[in-house]
Amino acid sequence: MNFLVLIKCFGVVLGGCCFVANLFAQIPPGYYDDAEGLYGDELREALHQIIQGHTVITNSEIWSAFESTDMKPDGTVWDMYSDIPGGQPAYIYEFVTDQCGNYSQEGDCFNREHSFPQSWYGSAAPMSTDLFHIYPTDGFVNGVRANYPYGSVGVANFTTTNGSLRGTSNWTGYSGIVFEPIDEYKGDFARTFFYMLTRYYPQISQWQTDMLEGDDFTVWARDILLLWAADDPVSQKEIDRNNAVYAIQGNRNPFIDMPEFAVDVWDETVGVKPEAQESTFRMWYSSDFVWLDGTTENVQLEIFDSSGRILIQAYPDGGCLQVGHLPAGMYIVRGGGADLYGASTMKFVKIK
Repeated sequence: MNFLVLIKCFGVVLGGCCFVANLFAQIPPGYYDDAEGLYGDELREALHQIIQGHTVITNSEIWSAFESTDMKPDGTVWDMYSDIPGGQPAYIYEFVTDQCGNYSQEGDCFNREHSFPQSWYGSAAPMSTDLFHIYPTDGFVNGVRANYPYGSVGVANFTTTNGSLRGTSNWTGYSGIVFEPIDEYKGDFARTFFYMLTRYYPQISQWQTDMLEGDDFTVWARDILLLWAADDPVSQKEIDRNNAVYAIQGNRNPFIDMPEFAVDVWDETVGVKPEAQESTFRMWYSSDFVWLDGTTENVQLEIFDSSGRILIQAYPDGGCLQVGHLPAGMYIVRGGGADLYGASTMKFVKIK
């Protein structure tokens, strides 16, 4: 099953209705002005123009950069392949002294993980030193991941100490070997990939990986990354890292600053008016609300569970429907009305 996911920042209650606000990083004034009001490829091209031409660093400078981009509050290395958020990882690394080196098992040393593998783009510059996709990770696990796509593992042939998996994909559309990070970091890697397909937009058609087709994602890769991004919202770690990389490279990851850009670029239904009607609406969701943007009068929202059982059927007051009481899981949201010709839509969402 493919999942197209809608997310528009976060919903907060203000005067009994939903208010959409950017709760994230300190974005330089005017940084995204040229992207305003755009969707799809036009938005991706506009964002590309904004973030291209960054300051390129050398391979050796990556190591020192990690000390500002990937340092935990306690001063140790932030390795997403071994970290256990809120728990105690099996091992921790110190900068410089624990840098690889030789390794034969987890916990020996850390090296540089090109999360967008170099073999996909021929190890060419400036991709090969772009900090937005390079992370410090355990050397052994880095080797286990190799250049496999990220994805959803059905049957694992390797499990790391923090629960990351390598194995056969169980996601519709791809049956090869994939690597699946833990839930707490899936959004980080999704937004990393959104950045790569935007920063290097003109070059992507020359790259080789099962996650790409032409100058864009394959359908299965797009859908799983949108789901991961919605499931694992932007964290303070990502915000701080975005700011740290900006200080070094002079460009930013737009999908950390403005997470809704991912939907606006890759969900083909967003920003498109159905034919034979004068107005329409879009649906957004957060962990607590589903709400409408646009024409909301006489629009009925229906929430179904993954088995198709209807849970909620209502005309949302002010275009906002509370769903925070629902347990974690996959839900179908359908919006429509008799007087909105062609405006009905259906989306799969996961609400925490």
